[in-house]
Amino acid sequence: MKSSKKLALIAGIVLVAVIGFAFMPAPKKITVKGSDTMVILAQKWAEIYMKSNPDVAIQVTGGGSGTGISALINGSTDICNSSRPLKSSEMDKLKERYSSLGVEIPCAKDGITIFLNEGNAVSELSIKQLGAIFSGKIRNWKEVGGPDAEIRLYGRENSSGTYVFFQEKVVKGDYAANCQTLPGTAAVVNAVSKDKNGIGYGGAAYAQGVKHCKVKKDDKSRAFLATAETIAKGEYPITRYLYMYMRNRPTGDVKKYVDWILSSEGQKVVNEVGYFPVK
Repeated sequence: MKSSKKLALIAGIVLVAVIGFAFMPAPKKITVKGSDTMVILAQKWAEIYMKSNPDVAIQVTGGGSGTGISALINGSTDICNSSRPLKSSEMDKLKERYSSLGVEIPCAKDGITIFLNEGNAVSELSIKQLGAIFSGKIRNWKEVGGPDAEIRLYGRENSSGTYVFFQEKVVKGDYAANCQTLPGTAAVVNAVSKDKNGIGYGGAAYAQGVKHCKVKKDDKSRAFLATAETIAKGEYPITRYLYMYMRNRPTGDVKKYVDWILSSEGQKVVNEVGYFPVK
């Protein structure tokens, strides 16, 4: 008799636990997709925010700015991370589907860094020289003060916002056919670190194990590295904003998260990762 009462008591406790679990609120989910340049920053933001807000689940994936923008348009992500502004054709698609041109929020600054192998004698290049190198007009390092060796190019795939920005602002035309495209800035850095004649470009936060090349606006200008100071003063010539895009003005948990990213705490993370705050 005692045994049956004990079993009934245990069954009751289990039932209460199951019912309680069933009525626990599901975590509020926020999806973030897009720029590979921004992935390490977005993941760090999500990690810190979720520690203070355990009822919110933030899912961060990369794939490139173009991939994130497509996901924003088709409704499969709440926030799109992009290292380039939306194109007019992309805003037209948003307007057609959602009667909105989208909401653009600059959330960090980046100085696109030129990566050289640590053994490369070249230490600075102008925008014009970089454009000629990546378009294939300059093919040998001796043409820019380096050794008599073929220049090997490493860049991003065409779904990348960095690819588009660098093409528009620096190359100003088509990339050279021999430019090897790689799926992420980390892969570009890795390739250049192993190739003494290599050169690549990408987000400042990834520049580990390679030489940072100084960049000058033109032949008469002073060359600068991408630093918080040179970017704040507008001295580094390949500077851009990093963006978050949403279909409409954020509300609820998404707004709280975006507000936190733009707060002093969120912008502190920008510095820690290796990018530069917007404020």
